[in-house]
Amino acid sequence: MGVVALEKLELLLTGIYDLRIDCRVRDFLVTDRQALPGSCQDAPGDEQLFVTTADDELCMSLFLDPEMLDRLQVHDPNEELHQGNVADCWTALEGVSHFLCVAHHAEHDRQVSLLTLELQAEIDKYIASFLLLHRRAPHRFPAELHSLLFRRTRIDPRLAAGRDSLYRRASRYAARFCAKLEPRLRELRRTDSGSWLADLRRFYRLTDLGKLRHIERMQAA
Repeated sequence: MGVVALEKLELLLTGIYDLRIDCRVRDFLVTDRQALPGSCQDAPGDEQLFVTTADDELCMSLFLDPEMLDRLQVHDPNEELHQGNVADCWTALEGVSHFLCVAHHAEHDRQVSLLTLELQAEIDKYIASFLLLHRRAPHRFPAELHSLLFRRTRIDPRLAAGRDSLYRRASRYAARFCAKLEPRLRELRRTDSGSWLADLRRFYRLTDLGKLRHIERMQAA
């Protein structure tokens, strides 16, 4: 099973945001739907983060489809991200992003909204994919990445579960944020300036409302 590939994606995201979290995805990973709580066993999709509270403690389970993890093991996006594994990579990244975001907020005793989880996951998919592609071809900017992620993907109504507008809103905000970031990422071909990374880390730590306002200010500038 592709747990090694999954852990590499986790390491990539924790490195991007300089996260210090005292738990790891593999310790909360579930690949057997029958091991999930009864009400969750019929949830659609290859990825789902389940969060509950018990005795003032936060409980998490990250379900990832075992066949998808097997494909990631064979076609590890950490080695090469390409058309054949990008969908599985994004599914895994979304699960890891959700897990890290909830864990980070919990460690700082902060609540996090579903909108922020989805917004951050879309940004994380873009940034992580860019860095994976940049690692293999540092002199080529993947101009098609933004369109592929934000224009050519579609929301599955089965997975949205009536929250289509929320997912579209998260995608719109993430698209704006990443579009504004692109000129700075293009500079990575010529400079190793890390100012964009510092800005990403500050953005990650903003409140839910702070993130939306930050993107709106970026858009207006």
